Amino acid sequence: MIEKKFAPNINLFERMQPTKLNTGINGMQPMRLGRVEKLETGDFKSVFSGLIENFNQELNAPDQLMKDVMEENGNADIHDVMTAVAKAELGVTVATNITTKIIQAYDRITQIQL
Repeated sequence: MIEKKFAPNINLFERMQPTKLNTGINGMQPMRLGRVEKLETGDFKSVFSGLIENFNQELNAPDQLMKDVMEENGNADIHDVMTAVAKAELGVTVATNITTKIIQAYDRITQIQL
């Protein structure tokens, strides 16, 4: 038996909606499950600008943490600084790879002859 604290408490019957598809199960009305998650994605510009802002914050985090360590403010230590540096380095690598792929895709599109 699964303990209640590990099983999600989702009431499926509240999410069910009628549909035209006939399932033919025990003469019940056909039902369909609604989406669990709600789509919260805006337009491309807002998503892309949000990614850039997060990237900028990740790049500035090691500097701020190092400043806090030097001034002995807060609970930051050298391990937090090194973790932030590794995260920033990974972010730069991912951003560089994405930029390279976008440039390659643009080059391929411009080579298409109409």
